[in-house]
Amino acid sequence: MKRILILMLALLLVLTGCSAPKTKKDADTGATEKPDPVELSLWTYPVGGWASASTVSAQISAFHKVHPEIRVSVHLLDYTTGDQEIEAAIEQNNAPDLVFEGPERLAANWGARGLMADLSDLWGSGAAGEIYPSVASACCSNDGAHYLYPLCMTTHCMAVNRDLFEAAGAWQYIDEATHTWTTDGFIAAMKALKAYGVEHIGAIYCGGQGGDQGTRALITNLYSGSFTDPAHTRYTFNSPENIRALELLSSLEGITFAPDMTGTDEQNLFCQGELAVSFCWNVASEVTHTMSNPDLDFDIFPMAFPTDDGNCNLQGGIWGFGIFDHQDEQRLEAAKTFIRFMTENDNQYTQAVLSSSFWPVRDVPNIYENDDLMTEYFTFRQYMGDYYQVTPGWANARTAWWNMLKDIGSGKNIADAAADFETKANAAANAK
Repeated sequence: MKRILILMLALLLVLTGCSAPKTKKDADTGATEKPDPVELSLWTYPVGGWASASTVSAQISAFHKVHPEIRVSVHLLDYTTGDQEIEAAIEQNNAPDLVFEGPERLAANWGARGLMADLSDLWGSGAAGEIYPSVASACCSNDGAHYLYPLCMTTHCMAVNRDLFEAAGAWQYIDEATHTWTTDGFIAAMKALKAYGVEHIGAIYCGGQGGDQGTRALITNLYSGSFTDPAHTRYTFNSPENIRALELLSSLEGITFAPDMTGTDEQNLFCQGELAVSFCWNVASEVTHTMSNPDLDFDIFPMAFPTDDGNCNLQGGIWGFGIFDHQDEQRLEAAKTFIRFMTENDNQYTQAVLSSSFWPVRDVPNIYENDDLMTEYFTFRQYMGDYYQVTPGWANARTAWWNMLKDIGSGKNIADAAADFETKANAAANAK
């Protein structure tokens, strides 16, 4: 009877072998060792504080303490070469397991190309039910799949040199309480600064796509233009409203089209006092530049973009985690464990969001209650407009955008440049 029981147990283990953990035995002692940890790679774009190696390392260390069975290595990307690095890794069949970025890359690009794992099962948690509907909608692709799970969000804005505006008599055109101004007020302020002797007021930077949310919001808000249709199926930039905005910017003294200037370059010049305004700004910009510029000697005042009808539509940023599908169930489940750790536990989620210097994507208590700077920037959430960055062909449309601005800066007819942009963008949107 004892032998029969042993045989039955052995058969049961064979039939259910997948439930028995794989272990190794020491060759000399025969002692059972712990299984090797699952190795994951996380590549993160410079999203707020997650651009810092020490910040990301702190989050990874917290994960390793709870999940020693999973080891996560980190590679920091930038917005100048990050896309090329990812594409090269895809070409070499060596894409990372996890990527920290937004829907425009994770869903509209790599997800649409069938490279990402569907994370819809993560959206069944109680925490997912608290995610703001506008964010959830942006994270859901047209095919119903979720190629990312969001962590944080912000609203991009612009900024002005308050000291210079006050000295030039341009401050009168700003509504300090709401951080807004009209298109007419913007024009008057630019003229006041020029009359005061400010040679370089602002720059339409187009040396790359980084920070392009600023130039798009500036141009489309001036005369209530649109960038895509409401359903995010096609690009609608070539309109009288947007052409009028481009013509205005081209005509304003002190505003220049800078073909070799990046968004980062523009921010640096603004913080050095070389420009009176920055069109590439958000709260993380102020935190970063204030820390890196201890000699900053003027008051930075964040602003909504000027608009002619009083309804400013700022471009929002949504960032979270996506998983490249390597057809490896063990790695996939380990990557999902990492996402759950960062997003479902309230305490850990709060720490992860605080590390970004952005805001939560779901309804949690005010984590910046005693932070005056974050409270000031929180004002801009009410101006967040349509999240159109999930329109098909987005990656090619972004390239066409900054090339269009370069062409205008080189003297190309504005109407022709806008028409060419829309043709190229929609060709990408309609490509199969």
